[in-house]
Amino acid sequence: MSNQMPIATPREVRAAAQRDLGADRKAVAGVVLVNALASAAGLVGPWLLGRIIDTIQAGSGDVLGTVDRLALGALVFTVVQTVLGWWALKLGYRYGERTAARVRERFLKRTLALPPRAADHLPAGDLIARGSTDASLVAMTLRSAVPEVLVAIVHALFLVVAVLVLDVWLGLCGLVCLIGVGAAVRWYLRRARPAYLAVASTGAEMADVIAGTAKGARTVELLGLEHRRTEATEAVIAEARTARLWALWLRTVLFPWAEISLALPVVGVLLVGGALYLNDLVSLGIVVTATIYLRQLVGPLDTLMLWIEQLQGAAASYARVEGLADIPEESGSASQSGSTGDRIQVSEVHYSYTGARDVLHGIDLAVEPGERLAVVGTSGAGKSTLARLLAGLDRPHTGSVTIGGVPVADLPPDQLREHVVLITQDHHVFHDTVRDNLLIAKPDATDDELYAALDAVGATWSKELPDGLDTEVGQDFTLDDAGAQQLSLARVVLADPHTLILDEATALLDPRTARRTEQSLAAVLRGRTVIAIAHRLQTAHDADRIAVMEAGELVELGTHDELVSADRVYGRLWRTWRTDGPGGSA
Repeated sequence: MSNQMPIATPREVRAAAQRDLGADRKAVAGVVLVNALASAAGLVGPWLLGRIIDTIQAGSGDVLGTVDRLALGALVFTVVQTVLGWWALKLGYRYGERTAARVRERFLKRTLALPPRAADHLPAGDLIARGSTDASLVAMTLRSAVPEVLVAIVHALFLVVAVLVLDVWLGLCGLVCLIGVGAAVRWYLRRARPAYLAVASTGAEMADVIAGTAKGARTVELLGLEHRRTEATEAVIAEARTARLWALWLRTVLFPWAEISLALPVVGVLLVGGALYLNDLVSLGIVVTATIYLRQLVGPLDTLMLWIEQLQGAAASYARVEGLADIPEESGSASQSGSTGDRIQVSEVHYSYTGARDVLHGIDLAVEPGERLAVVGTSGAGKSTLARLLAGLDRPHTGSVTIGGVPVADLPPDQLREHVVLITQDHHVFHDTVRDNLLIAKPDATDDELYAALDAVGATWSKELPDGLDTEVGQDFTLDDAGAQQLSLARVVLADPHTLILDEATALLDPRTARRTEQSLAAVLRGRTVIAIAHRLQTAHDADRIAVMEAGELVELGTHDELVSADRVYGRLWRTWRTDGPGGSA
């Protein structure tokens, strides 16, 4: 599976935007209607000003009274326009908040529904960037751009129509002078999408590299990789800088070009209108009104220009957020209904991460239901890789890994989670109550079941919670790494899978606590299949059988006493561990 996350096509983005608009079509219609009324009210003031000029120029009748009435009308319609404009923006922002919430919820649901293998192979930095930076930009755009762009478009259309109705020649002159704006926008739009996609992708890649370097800082220092990681970081920073400069250059061309183009309609109408007025083809009031209309047109067009630039970044983020929907579903369609039991069978398995060199070589292994199997070996022997294959997170290149005759990697995600759970030393605690952290595994669990799960993993701190299960983790009570790992293990107890794979799941606990936790888990999980990647050989000692791995091969298989008596790889590991003390590791 590729580790590059897909990007939605422009058509898919447009379809998603239409769905988001259609989900709240009444609010969108309300925004358009109220804004249309506001724009119509805004046209009256300049028209009345033109009437005032023509009335004063004519100088007949009650000029002062007429001017006062026209001025009062202009004031009233200006106030009406302001109130309606405020109302339209209010409706638009409320719509935007609701739509932004839908976008975020949709992204979260898609993330949680990702197949385990897909989620495990995706770059964490890119996924985090899409769920945070990109989703926030889309939300901000829907919240602000939709009402403001609708306001600007409706206002601009009303102004253009008003000039055409006022005088066709002046209106056509104004439209011809707007060709420069259209040319600037067309030039910009042809180049903006790839530029902003590059900005977003390089930013996510930079976050991924920096986060990976920080997370593996101790390993980097231990292996002397500081120079290589520095070079990698500087390389992605340079790529991000280049992408941002490209987008910035597009803006430096667009905005000056647009500013000059926006001034042309006013200049053109003044020149043409002046010529028409000198030839008695239009009145001075009409020329002034048309000039004011076109001058007012600068406002909505300027708003549209600003949002056109920002919408390119938002469209790129929208494509990245919606791209999550294009991650292919699991190709397998196997079902446990056709299985013949819970027996795990590994047959002639070969696996390679890169395709260049196998890290597992011809593994053959059978695990009976209810058996406790320990997998031991030196670092790099392939223990964790085997655990991933058993958990269905990876698929063997040759050979098979089955449960009850069904390939584990072909099980649908919901069935896979019900039957096999892989627990590593990595864990996550949500900033929520202890109860909600546990209910993730079993939503209908009672408080007694939650406490029993905590007791089962030796979480004695659960008795000290200030507000019991309603204690907020991270606010009312702080868990250390050991406590967080016990909370993670308690979720496993609640999930109650028939097969549990522990990949150094108690590595963060001190030896005494780890021993007690493993004994508690053994009691709770009696009768279930447990495959433990042994970090401490005491874990292997308690297992029914022990699988010994070396250089990607299964070199020994048997009970503790059998392997010690054989005095081969496991026997040497056991003697070394006993000599170094019970705190030693395999």
